[in-house]
Amino acid sequence: MNYYELSFTYTSQVETSIINDVLAAELGEIGFESFVESKNGLLGYIPDTLYNINDLADKLSNFPLDNVTIRYTEKLVKSKNWNEEWEKNYFNPIRIGNECIIRASFHKSEPGYTYNIIIDPKMAFGTGNHETTYLMISEMLKLDLKDKELLDMGCGTAVLAILAQKRGAKRIVGIDIDEWAYNNALENIRLNNADDIQIALGGAEQIPLYGMFDIIFANINRNILLNDIKHYTQCMKSGSYLYMSGFYKEDIPIIETECKKNKLTFLSYTEKNNWVAVKVKK
Repeated sequence: MNYYELSFTYTSQVETSIINDVLAAELGEIGFESFVESKNGLLGYIPDTLYNINDLADKLSNFPLDNVTIRYTEKLVKSKNWNEEWEKNYFNPIRIGNECIIRASFHKSEPGYTYNIIIDPKMAFGTGNHETTYLMISEMLKLDLKDKELLDMGCGTAVLAILAQKRGAKRIVGIDIDEWAYNNALENIRLNNADDIQIALGGAEQIPLYGMFDIIFANINRNILLNDIKHYTQCMKSGSYLYMSGFYKEDIPIIETECKKNKLTFLSYTEKNNWVAVKVKK
């Protein structure tokens, strides 16, 4: 099948990652099947038989974020082995020490890892390729999750939820506001025989439906985290931990301030290429 590849770039004060998430959700409604974060924006792929320039123009003219100018270029990509393209260009197996490997179903199995997670992404988000996901996985590997109740906010591909299940968590809930992420999470849960994980479509308003948690992982972005920390606090048991990522080292002070307002104690952070994951306690 032939595809159109559209390269989107932006002029805006809004974080690129936020625009990427919203744009991918909008384009998914008009037939775009896969997305890859580029250096300055987003690459989107749609079968040539579904590409309608009027539908695209309508989506861009009614884009739900204010003060965002979106430009794009397009090119026709002739039929090719798309699994091979993903493997070659976008999604290589992710290895965290000897403990965990994250690979697609089209990658060869590699023995010797404690946890082998299969993720078939329709986007390159949440696979471990991004620094924030890598940091959160590394943090989770340090924890004793046996019999813990865990919430994965902004679950994306559900890689963190799946790892938590493999590490013995008693109850796991994943929540994502993006319908693509919701469907992809369900698909990856089936691939990993982790059907006891609960996945919900929505935002922080969904959290009260699932009770209290021992541990929360929230890999989203700074602005959403700042807005939602108060919601996380309400579902955290006394002595429970919250791990947050999706922002830069220089954002730590504002995150810490919001945590203090909600009676959360800042404990530590880890860093990779200026991206960070922070750990706080109730």
